[in-house]
Amino acid sequence: MNAKRDDAPDANNTSPTTPLPSLGVIGRLRTYFLTGVLVSAPLAITFGLAWWFIEFVDGSVMPLIPAKYNPEIYLPEAYQSYGIPGFGLLVIVIAITLVGWLTTNFAGRALIKVYERILGRIPAVRSIYGAIKQILETVLANQSNAFRQAVLIEYPRRGMWAIGFITGETKGEVQNLTEDQVINVFLPTTPNPTSGFLLFVPKRDVVVLDMTVEEAIKMVMSGGIVTPVDRRPKDLQEKPVVSARTYEDLDVLREKENAPILVTRHEVASDSPDSTQSTNGASADKTENA
Repeated sequence: MNAKRDDAPDANNTSPTTPLPSLGVIGRLRTYFLTGVLVSAPLAITFGLAWWFIEFVDGSVMPLIPAKYNPEIYLPEAYQSYGIPGFGLLVIVIAITLVGWLTTNFAGRALIKVYERILGRIPAVRSIYGAIKQILETVLANQSNAFRQAVLIEYPRRGMWAIGFITGETKGEVQNLTEDQVINVFLPTTPNPTSGFLLFVPKRDVVVLDMTVEEAIKMVMSGGIVTPVDRRPKDLQEKPVVSARTYEDLDVLREKENAPILVTRHEVASDSPDSTQSTNGASADKTENA
């Protein structure tokens, strides 16, 4: 089984390489303009989103502050219409920190148990609250390994690959029903990586990537426009690791026999022509008998 790279040089092609034409004045100006867009657009979008978020928080929090505790009333009259940008966000950060500090003592923990008991008696609310709490505890915990490793999986069909994130090892009924050892892989969607699919992938079929989670998320969000640099050694870059023909004979056999489960990998035919021909012949005989 040999995988052929698409970017490998063709030894049979001996024709000289045609030099690229030089850019004219219009082409250079267009290049400069696109370069300026690439530099200024991320800054403008980031600043705009940050300013919108600050104004949204300030507009929601500042009306709740009593007038005598509102520092905007002590500003000069000419500046009161501008307010203090970010003060509402600062109040939110301080309030959340105080809540975290209160929940570390005995009284705070007792109060949490009381309102969790109350929420647990509300049918619709208890399911939403429990799911959100479990997700946040998994993602934000210091000991958690969730979303800490980017992987490459074959999806949605053979020969097509997608980037996913390991969220943990599969346990319980799903693992007990599966012959292989599987792991939980979150497959994000483009351009919104917060939505996606939960896949239970055999551990042997997962290819761990050297790129960081942040680099993988950028690649997913940009639709492949932002591609991280391969930092592996040169000899590893030139050696393919995955191939779509690994279990092709087994998949053909499964489809012909209509047996998508409980087919061990030990039955995979080798890549030799004789074994492939015998496997196809046996599958054809079984199909004709059926």
